[in-house]
Order: sequence, then C-alpha cells, then structure tokens
Amino acid sequence: MNVGRLGDVMVGAAGDAAGTVVDPGTGLRKLRSVLSVRAVASLAAGVLLGYLVARSLRH
Repeated sequence: MNVGRLGDVMVGAAGDAAGTVVDPGTGLRKLRSVLSVRAVASLAAGVLLGYLVARSLRH
C-alpha cells in the first residue's frame, strides 16, 4: 500500500462509514467492496498489537 495515500484511504473509509448511517444498504455494499482480506488482517493485527502493548504497560 502506498503510504502517501493512507490519509485518502482513511478519509474515504470514514465517509463510507458515515454513509452507512444515512443509507445502510448502499453504505454496507460500498464498505464491503473497499475492504479486502489484507485490510481486515492488518486491522486485526493492529488491534491485537495495541491490546498487547496496553496490557504490558498496565502491569
């Protein structure tokens, strides 16, 4: 993924998520088409890593 476009991708995803509130059917279709297996895996890995770091700092 091009790091320079990361902001554009995040803004687009946030816009699609906001569109889901207004029109759930269309918003979910757009969101599903944007998400890929790689993006979902990256997000899950980031959440897990954040959890582990927060947990280690807490103890």
